[in-house]
Amino acid sequence: MAELIRNPRVQQKAQEELDRVIGSERVMSETDFSNLPYLLSVAKEALRLHPPTPLMLPHRANANVKIGGYDIPKGSNVHVNVWAIAHDPVVWKDPESFRPERFLEEDVDMKGHDFRLLPFGAGRRVCPGAQLGINLVTSMLGHLLHHFCWTPPEAMKVEEIDMLENPGLVAYMRTPLQAMATPRLPYHLYKRIAVDM
Repeated sequence: MAELIRNPRVQQKAQEELDRVIGSERVMSETDFSNLPYLLSVAKEALRLHPPTPLMLPHRANANVKIGGYDIPKGSNVHVNVWAIAHDPVVWKDPESFRPERFLEEDVDMKGHDFRLLPFGAGRRVCPGAQLGINLVTSMLGHLLHHFCWTPPEAMKVEEIDMLENPGLVAYMRTPLQAMATPRLPYHLYKRIAVDM
């Protein structure tokens, strides 16, 4: 959400797509995802620029190999730095910019087949919940953007949002995000209705 507040153009473009596909008389559902390519690109870009786990689980080399000019002896533990790949200018054009359009220009697989984007790992150890994770991020972003316009608090400029992350096994913002949410949809879509089960 911090990236979308810092980039109002991206927020507006995603909201325009949501309005075009879903309208203002219903809420988004998972069946809408295939008609929301820009929203899916926003989710991919968020996971690229801010991978939830900066380092993949360690892998053990099952043979002597050479990678990038380095000798990796059989039995060595290998850690893949997902964060470094995501921020590498050799791999990504303008890697520090939040630019979802890069995923519309080129189809990049998020489930471990394209080694430029590995938020859920790769190979035999790819996260079994990868598709669930992608769907949850897309759903969360879609609902938040469809229901609200997001801005920084009145006294704060977007440049003042602290984007630094705490280091560790799981990345999260060092300073919690503060934001103002302004409703965009008719009142009746915000009501909670009990469902008999």
